[in-house]
Amino acid sequence: MHVRDPTVWMWGEALEMLERADRLHRRFFQLGAAGQARPTWEPPVDVFETARQFIIVVALPGVSAEQLQIDIDGHAILVRGQRRQPPAAAAGLIHRLELPYGHFERRIELPGRMLRLGTRVLADGCLTLTLDKLEGAP
Repeated sequence: MHVRDPTVWMWGEALEMLERADRLHRRFFQLGAAGQARPTWEPPVDVFETARQFIIVVALPGVSAEQLQIDIDGHAILVRGQRRQPPAAAAGLIHRLELPYGHFERRIELPGRMLRLGTRVLADGCLTLTLDKLEGAP
């Protein structure tokens, strides 16, 4: 009878979890779709729905409100802009560069409803958008 050593099993599970976390981290800030006029990256988003609204949280560390453009296009919202490198990046030697810089664009498709942009709050490195569902829309 083969008895499985619990420490070997736990170590294997831990390694598998680390690999999954690494894959997720690499996908966190991924490049946008090919064929765009310039290279872009896509920030990660969370989307929540209530009876009257959609709430969208977009991770945009180091992006100011002046660097953002938000458009509603039918049943989708488009968030785009640019994240600039800090002055220290141009003046010094970069040892690690994990956060993306440059132009970003994220198109978020929402279920077939007409929407109106309500509030937009940029705080703590996240953009929070509230989209109101319009009455009479499916």
